[in-house]
Amino acid sequence: MQNTRTLVLDTDIGSDVDDAMALAQILGSPELRLDSVTTVYGDTDLRARIARRYGVLAGHELAVHAGESTTLSGREVWWPGHEGSLHDGLADEVIAAEPAVEHLIATLQRRPGEIDVVAIGPLTNIAAALDQEPRVATWMRHLWIMGGSFAHGSEAEHNFRSDVVAARTVMSAGVPTTVTGLDVTRQLGIDQAGLELIGAAGPLGAALRADIQQWWEFWQQEWNVPHDPVAVLTLTRPELFTFSEPGVVEIDDEGISKFAPDEAGTIRLALTVDGPRAAAAIIEAIQQAGAENRGVGDGHRSRRR
Repeated sequence: MQNTRTLVLDTDIGSDVDDAMALAQILGSPELRLDSVTTVYGDTDLRARIARRYGVLAGHELAVHAGESTTLSGREVWWPGHEGSLHDGLADEVIAAEPAVEHLIATLQRRPGEIDVVAIGPLTNIAAALDQEPRVATWMRHLWIMGGSFAHGSEAEHNFRSDVVAARTVMSAGVPTTVTGLDVTRQLGIDQAGLELIGAAGPLGAALRADIQQWWEFWQQEWNVPHDPVAVLTLTRPELFTFSEPGVVEIDDEGISKFAPDEAGTIRLALTVDGPRAAAAIIEAIQQAGAENRGVGDGHRSRRR
């Protein structure tokens, strides 16, 4: 097994269910140690409480910091409205007082070159940290991003489109970065069989199953693409992927992204993934996270920090 990697997860958990899946996956991956979670985009306090609740269900007292609620680009936040609606008592979940951007800067400064950042939402927090303290670019061990779409005739992916200004700031900062776009994440999906396996993983799995079903109902379908968990797998299971040579990423005003090889570049793309093995690995990690805390009851509330 590879050495343990310490990371900060930056997420817009609560809208697309794949953020919650990625958080559970991280908690069930023994090669990862989750230092803290930062939330971004929209009602970040609510998102932080959702992240805290999922930590509790997995038996972890997560340090969760609410971050930037508005975008640097000024683009309106997309808010489906179902965020947290299946989780009772979220107001009881206590989140950290330190804002996400300040926390991110301080954490990386204390341990330069030791902490990975996994960014699976709009990149507003990361860009704001870079704007406030440019040395953040040298303090991150590696940045792992779910964002963009790089196939021929690509569409504008949500995370990049939601804050183009932030995405451009991060892509041009010189941070060692791995980007996983829609053209890769869509090579696999979670269907009814996968849902049953996830749902059997204790209280954590039951909560995920309910949120996944809600997401399916929102889109009137019976499957979903685990975009964010696939990006996490580039860190934990790189043998399932092929990657590009180093390069640079440009993003137009509509959020459409383009990659160009460049020996001086610091960004690599995930190009392909072994879909069946990747789906199995995601489910296995979620099952592991759920198995670690099967004793948590439905009425459990977080302990005060």
